[in-house]
Amino acid sequence: MGRWGQGIGCKPSLGRWPQQRKGQTASGAWGGSRMAAGAAAGAWVLVLSLWGAVVGSQNITARIGEPLVLNCKGAPKKPPQQLEWKLGDSWDSVARILPNGSLLLPAVGIQDEGTFRCRAMSRKGKETKSNYQVQVYKIPGKPEIVDPASELTAGIPNKVGTCVSEGGYPAGTLSWHLDGKPLISDGKGVSVKEATRRHPETGLFTVQSELMVTPALGQAPRPTFSCSFSPGLPRRRALHAASIQPSVWEPVPLEKVQLVVEPEGGAVAPGGTVTLTCEAPAQPPLQIHWLKDGMPLPLPPSPVLLLPEVGPQDQGTYSCVATYPAHGPQESPAVSISIIETGEEGTTTGSVGGLGLGTLALALGILGGLGTAALLIGIIMWQRRKHRGEERKAPENQEEEEEHAELNQSEEPEVAEGSAGGP
Repeated sequence: MGRWGQGIGCKPSLGRWPQQRKGQTASGAWGGSRMAAGAAAGAWVLVLSLWGAVVGSQNITARIGEPLVLNCKGAPKKPPQQLEWKLGDSWDSVARILPNGSLLLPAVGIQDEGTFRCRAMSRKGKETKSNYQVQVYKIPGKPEIVDPASELTAGIPNKVGTCVSEGGYPAGTLSWHLDGKPLISDGKGVSVKEATRRHPETGLFTVQSELMVTPALGQAPRPTFSCSFSPGLPRRRALHAASIQPSVWEPVPLEKVQLVVEPEGGAVAPGGTVTLTCEAPAQPPLQIHWLKDGMPLPLPPSPVLLLPEVGPQDQGTYSCVATYPAHGPQESPAVSISIIETGEEGTTTGSVGGLGLGTLALALGILGGLGTAALLIGIIMWQRRKHRGEERKAPENQEEEEEHAELNQSEEPEVAEGSAGGP
């Protein structure tokens, strides 16, 4: 339950009217301090004129640290009075009741927020109730943009700055503007990160908002950024921070990243050395990382990758990734590293160039085998044809020899006859 304050001339009680003493009238019961109150009436009038006007509306907004007077409607302006004030459950204040029945809060604080209720009885016996909903506030100083950026790079996210508002109550909100127009966080070109802290002793709030933007190419070379603070209460003017004008730098398009391998072709004998060099324009200086078979290598950034004493575990495809501040990462074409294996029967090249090189080697092997088979078949057919030709030529030579022998025999008798008929 809340607490009930006591009226002038009444005993402390919780929600009960003061009781008459035996043989005492109602006016006597409430008039115990009538003389003291009358003597101090002029002083209270002076106090009220100094501390502010009496308020009687249902919803009260009060500035923290300033006095507040709540009027108990229907109560007589001076004792004897029948009235009581009830305060909120969590109320902890130094408020006190004035001689005219009003409630005075000398310096409003956050602890005074809540509902105040007054119940008064007029001299004619009419009861009147008053309810006040009190809300306190404190306007902070102008917001400020801390860590402002002097230059932004087009095409990538940039931190513009952090807008800070300190010492306000309630918390309120911060807003960003670009060239006088509100900036809405979309998670792409505009990103806003907000944070709110409350002071453990004063209860006042500190609000901050960090702005990230990605300037588009061809945008204004010097955009104007500003932030404003809107109090958490209606009909309160926004507070504006001093604006900033960072410049926007547009990078020049870069050439493609190239990867050079030594020895050329990437084929090396077991135990040999391979040097990979990533050639990328450094404008501005960049970081180069390495990939093997599409996976990052756990190596520090370097434009040169050295593979000493190459073994089977080093075979694969390599590429480098150059990270540019303005363009982001750019990957080079991949290069294959293979091992040349030498055996006793000859030299064969191992297939380390991936699935494509293995398929090509298989196709070449099949074609080579088919060519060898065709050559052997051709040699066999040629030998068979040659043998048949020799068999056919042998009988023809035999017949020619017999005819030649017969001719020789026929010529011999003729020679003999000629010699016999001579002188």
